Amino acid sequence: MGRLLSLSLLGIALALLGERLLALRNRLKASREVESVDLPNCHLIKGIEAGSEDIDILPNGLAFFSVGLKCPGLHSFAPDKPGGILMMDLKEENPRALELRISRGFNLASFNPHGISTFIDDDNTVYLFVVNHPEFKNTVEIFKFEEEENSLLHLKTIKHELLPSVNDIIAVGPAHFYATNDHYFSDPFLKYLETYLNLHWTNVVYYSPDEVKVVAEGFDSANGINISPDKKYIYVADILAHEIHVLEKHPNMNLTQLKVLKLDTLVDNLSIDPSSGDILVGCHPNGQKLFVYDPNNPPSSEVLRIQNILSEKPTVTTVYANNGSVLQGSSVASVYDRKLLIGTLYHRALYCQL
Repeated sequence: MGRLLSLSLLGIALALLGERLLALRNRLKASREVESVDLPNCHLIKGIEAGSEDIDILPNGLAFFSVGLKCPGLHSFAPDKPGGILMMDLKEENPRALELRISRGFNLASFNPHGISTFIDDDNTVYLFVVNHPEFKNTVEIFKFEEEENSLLHLKTIKHELLPSVNDIIAVGPAHFYATNDHYFSDPFLKYLETYLNLHWTNVVYYSPDEVKVVAEGFDSANGINISPDKKYIYVADILAHEIHVLEKHPNMNLTQLKVLKLDTLVDNLSIDPSSGDILVGCHPNGQKLFVYDPNNPPSSEVLRIQNILSEKPTVTTVYANNGSVLQGSSVASVYDRKLLIGTLYHRALYCQL
């Protein structure tokens, strides 16, 4: 009887593990391939060789790139080189990416930037918020951008127990932001277990100097975040659920879910086209290729444009797609004055004239 019970429990455990593995493959879109959708006037950006995970563009055409992200278990083309922030002036005829100097006293050796966001104050001061993973920990760094010197002045490092696994950020004040946690845990093993078991414990946190609180939760893996042009709605990408959530923002900064847009790809960072309000999405068509890197079968890239997301039937179009022969692992796409920038998790970056 005891052996029969043991065999029964073992069978149940193996069946559960098999079901979770199959579910994970489906969440990763492990069998998906893409057909190329090319743009005619594109070139790889010189100086970006090991990822440009996030991009944010100011209204004057200055684009900031977060480069050199490293995460446990994730491929890197420059594992020993610290990350940095690059800038490109899109008003120039032939723009170049230049690395911004960061003020003394900031630990450059452990700089590991992830999501970024800019905020322009009433006095036209530009703040750059950077999700940072020094030694794979989690902080948010606030810098002041000094345009004349092409430099960043470090103002503040933020750590908080409600920010255990920060992915992306959208600034809504000089020291105020919403941030996504892509995992509930900070320990690497528990992160893997959480993902495998599909616990849906990730969330969005609002931070201010006076208040820190969870304002939305229940995501599979909350990732990119942005705000609508009228500042009324927050958009959140749930990468492993293949969804974009639209949340209404209230005066007390709480959020309530308004709708969910389901897609057929792993959605990463979200950018807003300032001329139309459309959402541009950097996507991973096949997450298994992204996380299990094979140079002979590299991860593909995909950029979607979402028009009228608040309508009953938003329009979703593919702007760009590549099988990895040019661009591997697209994570973000940002547009300014018919110029498109596409960044990647750990590969190159693309500049296109539309």
